[in-house]
Amino acid sequence: MAGLLPGSNIRIQSYKHNGQLHRVWGSSLVLKSNSNMMIIGNDKTIVTESDGRTWTTREPAICYFHTRYWFNVIGMLRNDGIYYYCNISSPYVYDEEALKYIDYDLDVKVFPDMTYTLLDEDEYELHKQQMNYPKVIDRILYSNLEYLIRWIRQSKGPFAPEFVDQWYEMYLTFR
Repeated sequence: MAGLLPGSNIRIQSYKHNGQLHRVWGSSLVLKSNSNMMIIGNDKTIVTESDGRTWTTREPAICYFHTRYWFNVIGMLRNDGIYYYCNISSPYVYDEEALKYIDYDLDVKVFPDMTYTLLDEDEYELHKQQMNYPKVIDRILYSNLEYLIRWIRQSKGPFAPEFVDQWYEMYLTFR
């Protein structure tokens, strides 16, 4: 992935299964990039919703994206610990414009004590009907949800102790 050296700026764009743009995160910093994954940091980043509304993230975040896994993970550094927001999504692609993925609605919120909650199952079921998700996509998403939950329980990957803190220290060197 030429041009994605640590410290490079990048935009993040999420889409829905029907191809509609869902959400855009403004400038974020690439912390690590290789052919399989990307780690990105941001803080007080402007986010634009599909209807044009904007909001700004409240805290620093370290984002983990992969080309093989159907999820991405956002570790948010708050005063009382690290919270994770995990999107069940397509693997990402990068096309010189932005890092892009399809958001499939299912989310997992992980608390600092590593307990977690599955969110938005109703939204997923609604969009599965409206956008006619193929059965194979449904199976892939739930299989990857199980894989993600194993990572959470095993403190693996972006859930490993010190992962977010170490990458946040790197992020601070580029600011």
